[in-house]
Amino acid sequence: MKGNLGDRVRLHHILDAISEVDLYLQNVSFEQFVSNSEKRFATIKQIEIIGEACNALTSELKEVNPQVQWRQIIGFRNFSIHGYFGIDNQIVWEIAKNDLSELKDQMANILESLVN
Repeated sequence: MKGNLGDRVRLHHILDAISEVDLYLQNVSFEQFVSNSEKRFATIKQIEIIGEACNALTSELKEVNPQVQWRQIIGFRNFSIHGYFGIDNQIVWEIAKNDLSELKDQMANILESLVN
């Protein structure tokens, strides 16, 4: 049920999940990431949480923020939930190390716009 918790709460969930991934991967190389199943599973789980929270945001919020790749974020969540053994570690790493930083900025800006 979209909007039950409210967009602000969902945006905080997204920001919290990104912060968790940042902690998991601080000073971690790709090779360490691949060889550590706890880091891989925890990172994937947080990315799934991000996708679930994005899916639960109201359509109005998503429509006024077309700069965010909502469909891709939600799509990755769906793929990882239903096809885990097909997940490419390199893609997860790229999302975690490159894409989440931009998403963090976007979510913080959206949250700030809701407060004002």
